[in-house]
Amino acid sequence: MQDTVTDERESLSRLQWLAVSLVVITGVLHVYAGVIEGRIPVALAGFGYAGALALFFVGYRRRLLYLIGVPYTAVQIPIWLVAKSEYGVVDYVDKATQVVLILVLGYLYLSARFGPADASATAAN
Repeated sequence: MQDTVTDERESLSRLQWLAVSLVVITGVLHVYAGVIEGRIPVALAGFGYAGALALFFVGYRRRLLYLIGVPYTAVQIPIWLVAKSEYGVVDYVDKATQVVLILVLGYLYLSARFGPADASATAAN
């Protein structure tokens, strides 16, 4: 099993590594903000990202993780706008990170859905 996990990590594309980096950034910021502000749901959102990373690195249905990651991340932006009364630099960095993450996850989902089929159809022709 260890070899499989190692192989999975070595075969990640640059875009997948970007997504991993963005997930780590927003996850850490959520845990930090949740602990500092005493908002348990914010910290739990950060732990949700950690759980998604664990599933990703064991190779669990990555296309599904991309698909679920888009609304999971997107819903946090309007909640933040409604729930926060003051906005700091860290908040804006986190939301910018999340916007980029949504775009990257969307692209990864679409390329995972259409990429291999298109490549095999082109190779067959």
